Amino acid sequence: MAPASCSLLIRRGERVRPALLLQVKTLLDNLDGQLARATGQTTETGRYLDTEGDLLVNLALNVAVLGRRGVPVTLLQSLILTVDFLWEREYRAARGEVFRAPAAQAGDHPVVLGALQAVYSAYFVPQERALEHAFQSRLRRVTGSATPGAAQRQAYTPLAVNTLSANLGLSTQFLLLGACVLSGRPHWYARSLGVQALALAGAQLWREAQARAVGADQPSSSG
Repeated sequence: MAPASCSLLIRRGERVRPALLLQVKTLLDNLDGQLARATGQTTETGRYLDTEGDLLVNLALNVAVLGRRGVPVTLLQSLILTVDFLWEREYRAARGEVFRAPAAQAGDHPVVLGALQAVYSAYFVPQERALEHAFQSRLRRVTGSATPGAAQRQAYTPLAVNTLSANLGLSTQFLLLGACVLSGRPHWYARSLGVQALALAGAQLWREAQARAVGADQPSSSG
C-alpha cells in the first residue's frame, strides 16, 4: 500500500509524507531480502516478483511525478539499474566468484513462475543483452583481442567502478526521489538520472582505459 499511497500523495503536491514513505519502502525491501537470505527462504519466484514489483512501483512513482514523461524516465532508470547488475556480474566473473547463489527453496508454481519469467524476458532481457554486448565489444576493441586475458578482464572491472554503480541502486534512487519530493521539486529526479547516466558513461571510459593499460603482452584467456 505504501507505494500507491506515496504516488497519490505526490500527485496531491504533498512533500513530507511521500518522502518518508519512500524511505520506509526502501527499509522494508532491504530487510525482507536480508531476512529471506539469512533464513534460507529465497525462491526463484520471489526474485522475479521482487524485480518486477520494483518496476511497477517505479513506473507508478515516475508517472505520479512526471505524467507521461514518467514512462521513458522509468526506462532510463531501468537501464541504470541494469548496468549495476551487469557490472557486478562482470566483476565477480572476472575473479571466479559466485554472482548470485541459487534459490534456497524449490517448489515454485510452474504457471506463476513461467508468467514472471515471460515478463522478465520481455522487458529486462533485451536491456541486459544489448548492454552486455556493448560492454564486451568495447573490451575486445580496447584490448585488441577476441579473447581478453584474465588480467585485462580484471582491469576492466575495477572495484571503484563496481562501487559507483552499486551506489546508484534502487535504495539510492528512492533517496534521491525522496529528497526531490521533499524539496518541492520532484521533477528534478529526472534530471538526476541524466547526471547518473553521464557518470556511468564516464566510468565506462575509465574502465576501458584501465583494460587498455594492462598491455597486449598479457596472456589471452577465455576466462
